[in-house]
Amino acid sequence: MDSKELILQRSNEAKEIFLPNLSADPVIFGFDQNELKVLLLKMNYRHQWFLPGGYVKRDEDLDDAVLRILRERAGVNAVSYLEEFAVFGKTNRSEAYFEDFDETLFHKQRFITIGYYALYNPSIIDLTKDEYSESCEWINVGQLPDIEMAMDHKEIVEKALLTLREKISIKPIGFNLLPDKFTLSELQKLYEAILGKELNRGNFYRKIKNMGILKKLDEQRKGGAHKAPDLYSFDEEIYTKALENGLVSW
Repeated sequence: MDSKELILQRSNEAKEIFLPNLSADPVIFGFDQNELKVLLLKMNYRHQWFLPGGYVKRDEDLDDAVLRILRERAGVNAVSYLEEFAVFGKTNRSEAYFEDFDETLFHKQRFITIGYYALYNPSIIDLTKDEYSESCEWINVGQLPDIEMAMDHKEIVEKALLTLREKISIKPIGFNLLPDKFTLSELQKLYEAILGKELNRGNFYRKIKNMGILKKLDEQRKGGAHKAPDLYSFDEEIYTKALENGLVSW
C-alpha cells in the first residue's frame, strides 16, 4: 500500500474514532552530545519533516491523547514536564498539505492544534517510526532553518523553544535531561544549549549553587586529562519544590 492509499484508508477510520477539527502537536526536546535536539518524523507522503502529532479520540482527555500519540508515532514513553504552551489556528494551516486529496479527507479538514512541549533523554529510548513515516530522528535545533517542515510545524517548534528558554529561567525544568550524576560544566552546557548562547562560568556556578537544589557528591568524574571535576546530584525534595514554585535565587 503506497502512502496516499494508506492516508485514504486511515481517513475513513479516523472519522469514527477522533474528534473533528482538533489535533495536538508535541515538541519533544532532548539533550545529547552537548546539543539540544528535537524529535521529528519524516513522512512517506511528500517526504517532509513533521512533529509527532496526531488527533484526539472522542472519549479521551487531551493530555492522555498526547501521551498516546507519542507512544504510537515514535515509541516515546514516560515523558517529563509535559505542558501546553500555545494554540495554533491559522486558516489553511493543515489543509494545503493534503491538496492532492478531495475535500472529504479527514486530515484535510481545518484543524486547530494544541502545542505541547516536553523533555526526554534521547539515551533511554529506541525510536520507533510509525506506518506514515520513513524515519524518526533527533534533529539538532541548529539544523532546523535548513530542513523543510510541513504545515506550520517549524513555527510551532520555534514557539516551543522560546517558551522553554523563558521557563528555564524560573524553573529547573531541563535538569532531567542530565544523568543522575553530573558536573557543573555539564549542567552549564545544558543551559547554553537551551538558551543558544555562552554563559559566564563564574556567574553561572554562583547562581546554580545559590538555588540550593544541588548536592555535592564525594565523587569525581574520572578519565579526563585535567583534575577530575566534582560530581553533583539534585536534592530531590528541594528540586520538586522548585518545579512547583519556581526558583528564588536565579
